[in-house]
Amino acid sequence: MSPSLFATTHARGDTSLYPSGFWYAWAGSNTNLERYLELRRRYGDQPPKVGIGILSYVGYPGLDTWSTPTNLAVYTLPPGVRALVPSFETWFRLLDEQFGDTPAYPLKAQRDLVVAYSRLRRDEDVVGAFQKVTGCRRDKLLQGAAPSAAIGCNRSFLGALAAAGPSPYDQGTSKKCFANYQSRYRGPRDAAALRGALYQCQDAGFLNTGVGLGYNTYANPFVCKPVSRQSVLERYTGREFIVPNAPFAALPKHVDIPLDLGAPSRRGFLHTGYC
Repeated sequence: MSPSLFATTHARGDTSLYPSGFWYAWAGSNTNLERYLELRRRYGDQPPKVGIGILSYVGYPGLDTWSTPTNLAVYTLPPGVRALVPSFETWFRLLDEQFGDTPAYPLKAQRDLVVAYSRLRRDEDVVGAFQKVTGCRRDKLLQGAAPSAAIGCNRSFLGALAAAGPSPYDQGTSKKCFANYQSRYRGPRDAAALRGALYQCQDAGFLNTGVGLGYNTYANPFVCKPVSRQSVLERYTGREFIVPNAPFAALPKHVDIPLDLGAPSRRGFLHTGYC
């Protein structure tokens, strides 16, 4: 598999890697594509296991009920464009480059955020880290609840969301969202506030690891055990990157592959295991 290939899942009918307001799009590498081919080899006679398995490997939450028609775009990048590892450090470097030296992202808060994600005990995962930083309750997030005070989200996190304004999913843009956070947020510039800005402005959801690996709480499709018997380590998936968001027409080469997701009522394998 060529290392020049990348892949991004998107809603069927989209004309760009991510909705146009996003600054960067999330992408899987050629190593992920190799795993997708392995999924097809194993479960080609059960196409929904391939389609849902890809979305799970990417890190989609809410797959028990996911019904949006979804495609997998496989593409090459324009000359000179490089994929970046989406660590927290990378995001803050990009923000420094875009907006200059600003007190909006204090080094102490950056450090506290990185440490919260790097000091997980054996039975903890990144959803637990998200809860530790933001207060948002793990169980409610996994049930599909939106961040709010009702599920325990703290004031810094919610204040950052409010200050940042609409996300690029809701007619906003990433750069405007970050600029809003920088100028409007009046609370403490702590790890929760920084996590809120990344969550709202660049789709760094509660399953995001901050280290360039995917993660999901569903069963790993390559581990033949129910999710209840899979370790935290076994639920980490493939390598993830960020690339500048672009229309498909601006990419040197791309193909769009519809994913067969089957019926939500037949996705018990997300919990009982794929094999």
